Amino acid sequence: MILQFSIKNYRTFKEKAVLSLIASNYDKDTRENENIAYNEKFGLRLLKNAVIYGANASGKSKLLDAFGFMRHYVLTSSKESQKGDEIDVFPFRLNSATEKEPSEFEIIFIYKDTLYRYGFEVTRKKVISEWLYYKPKTKEIELFYREDNKFDTHPRSFTKGKTVIKEGLVRDNALLLSVAAQFNDKTSINVLDWFERLKTISGLNESGYRGFTMSKTEDPVHKAKILDLLKAADLGIRDINLQKLDIDKLPKDLPKELRDKILREMHEEKAEFISDVLTTHKKYDINGRSIDNVNFSLDDDESSGTRKFFALTGPILDVIENGYTLVVDELDSKLHPNLVCKIVSLFNSKELNPKNAQLIFNTHDTNLLSAGLFRRDQIWFTDKNKFGEAKLYSLGDFKSDEVKKNEPYEENYIRGKYGAIPFLGFFENLNTILSHHENEK
Repeated sequence: MILQFSIKNYRTFKEKAVLSLIASNYDKDTRENENIAYNEKFGLRLLKNAVIYGANASGKSKLLDAFGFMRHYVLTSSKESQKGDEIDVFPFRLNSATEKEPSEFEIIFIYKDTLYRYGFEVTRKKVISEWLYYKPKTKEIELFYREDNKFDTHPRSFTKGKTVIKEGLVRDNALLLSVAAQFNDKTSINVLDWFERLKTISGLNESGYRGFTMSKTEDPVHKAKILDLLKAADLGIRDINLQKLDIDKLPKDLPKELRDKILREMHEEKAEFISDVLTTHKKYDINGRSIDNVNFSLDDDESSGTRKFFALTGPILDVIENGYTLVVDELDSKLHPNLVCKIVSLFNSKELNPKNAQLIFNTHDTNLLSAGLFRRDQIWFTDKNKFGEAKLYSLGDFKSDEVKKNEPYEENYIRGKYGAIPFLGFFENLNTILSHHENEK
């Protein structure tokens, strides 16, 4: 589980921003049994989910984008780039002092009963610094600290990392962690394994994970679970089946290269291509009696919300079954507010989420604030000042006399009590401005 994630000088975040999933004592008697996972070894109370609010362009998506960048860079820096290749990182560009400074990332998490703290600073050209600490018992131990091309390593617990350094195998634009994992350093492999289990997806474009869900339906057990979620969402879907591509029905205007590729893979590799997902609905007679089933095309007949929820079922079930962390940008897009509430409740449930999977997402759906699903320390905001600098803060950061436990969070947020809403004063004068332009014609 994630304890804390922080970034600095990345995208819209000039100063350090820290997202903590360590539960505060401030809310200790609020949803303690549902929303909290207790780690006995380290004596930690950890939050199962966190929601982020803010105005458009305030940094909500950029914060979650930072999760995606860190994950991708950790998993690929040693094998998908060459010496001299640029690192795909973007510092805060609206200030001359930071645009050429490094961007910083750090994450603290627990995996296999060990607490890890890992981070790095990078520019577009190279790794400036990198560090890895772990806590197998009660004391945090430094495994390595890197500053440019100078490395300090633990003499006993990071020996393979020391070897790759000595052999000059760590490029300026690659992470020592990633290289050490390639050479079978056990601790580095554990850290990379955890990053594999950190899932980041877009709620605006489900095409990136719909195929994953489709593949899950070919297993009867997983298909049954996906159907249970679809039925629970009250979408009217009774069954789902994959429609395999028929060679004889390939579109006539399909480019020849693509057609040849499909035919070759189908013949030589026995590959199967899916042309659609068919959803089964009940058909009724005039008296309301079920008389038959009708198949709909997921692409042509179902709503955009149904298509998105179908795609989401695969990642959600995968994360919950394995105790992973799911980060979703714009979870509420295309989905009914009540359905988003049910997804959050799924992660809160002790029975349905026994391995304490975590959900981190941003949203504009203020209904969630009045649904009683969150503690104050789970509600976060991004706000941007006149210099374009975003900041991140929690409702739990407010003093107890400023924000009370049972106050109407949704109403107070909308009226601006917590900040993180757009300033729309221009709209108040818009009618006058437009009338002035009309008179000038």
